[in-house]
Amino acid sequence: MRPLVLLPEIVLFVGGLVVLAGGSYLARDRQWVTRVVAATALVTAIVLSAAGVVRPAQAAMEGTFTVDVATATARIVAAAGTLVVLALASDELAGSPRESETYALLLFSTTGTLVLAGAGDLLVVAVGFLLASIPLYGLIGMAATPRGAEAAMKTYLLGALFGILLLVGVTVLYGVTATTSYAALAGRLAGAPVGAVAVGAGAVLCGLMFKAGGVPAHFWVPDAAQGAGGAVAAFLTTVPKVGALIAAYRLVATLPGTVSWPLAVAVLAVASMTLGNLAAYWQTDPRRLLGWSTVSQVGYVLVPVAVAGRTDLALPSLLLYLAGYTVTNLSAFAVTSAFPQRRDLRSYRGLARARPWLAASLVVALLGLVGTPPTVVFVGKLTTTTAVWDGGHPWLAVVVFVNTVASLFYYLRWIAPVYSRREPVERTVAGSFTPAAWSAAAAVVTATLSLAAGIGSGLLWTAFAA
Repeated sequence: MRPLVLLPEIVLFVGGLVVLAGGSYLARDRQWVTRVVAATALVTAIVLSAAGVVRPAQAAMEGTFTVDVATATARIVAAAGTLVVLALASDELAGSPRESETYALLLFSTTGTLVLAGAGDLLVVAVGFLLASIPLYGLIGMAATPRGAEAAMKTYLLGALFGILLLVGVTVLYGVTATTSYAALAGRLAGAPVGAVAVGAGAVLCGLMFKAGGVPAHFWVPDAAQGAGGAVAAFLTTVPKVGALIAAYRLVATLPGTVSWPLAVAVLAVASMTLGNLAAYWQTDPRRLLGWSTVSQVGYVLVPVAVAGRTDLALPSLLLYLAGYTVTNLSAFAVTSAFPQRRDLRSYRGLARARPWLAASLVVALLGLVGTPPTVVFVGKLTTTTAVWDGGHPWLAVVVFVNTVASLFYYLRWIAPVYSRREPVERTVAGSFTPAAWSAAAAVVTATLSLAAGIGSGLLWTAFAA
């Protein structure tokens, strides 16, 4: 094992420890120092990961962890996403009693996400799952509100259930193959009993769906998005999904053809995108709407996972969509963090007149989530549907198109009041539109990145396909 291969993960985890310990010795008005330490750790991890992209794939920990293009992409995207979350937290948590603890938990959960992304062994998947999940329970409960407590309890119970399910799956697969390494599993599963393979791999995949926020483990997502603080809501609907979906891709790519895994994953994708869209239709709280939107987006990202190992387009399209979704979803949540008291879609009435740049950022984010050109999510949906068509499932591309058109309605329900000329419903709340500074800046920057990445998506595709 070469320890430097895991340097980004080590930097983030050690950074979390320093933030956690250092915060105990700092006065409340000096907790900003821990934010600087956390940001430094994240930037360092991004630089190290970017420097390692050009290297050939490497293995660490005796082949149980893989560093390749997918791992490098997850490192950069997850660390950059958490960096944006820190900017949102600057407005929300500055001077609060749990400021340093929140930053530490964010770093620990991000480290778990990266472990999931690079896992080449089922036991490492289990470790990454726990490291990404346990801090998340504390982060959601930090809101210290009835909704936050309910969301934390629901997330914890579902996390425990699907964590146990994942471990059961690992146990079954080990029982029929005597190994947990993906390299060995690929050959041994072909001769294993079909029923055991289906149960074991299905259980692991369902466990990963908890981290991704997709069907059948999606129930916690909208409650957590609504009940948690703005920064935490932005984090939990974005960053953990990067590692979970790459881990799902690696798992599906190793499974034998004795079970129709493309169809099984396709069913999960259709269920997630359809249920998420239908449930989002009548939501009035913007964060809960984005929570259900997250469930539907997981369905779209699962599309290339369904054809993992069956077309060369699958992995690049998955990575492009994950990068595009991360920056676009964070932009939408940044707008809600800029106006934390506006918890109804109608309260955004008149935003375009008062804050045109923020209104434009929100429109770019929401239409980007739909998949409207020239945003990067449009290119992501185009490439994922191309991949699934090339992989032999053209019907799934049609389902993606139908769900995309259907999703436009509930995003427009938010955009319409933003550009409405009618007077605000509640003058006392909706009259000023004074945004939180860091969140407003993050919204504009991420919306701009969504457009820039869409226009320059050819360069990203070349990097991912290398």
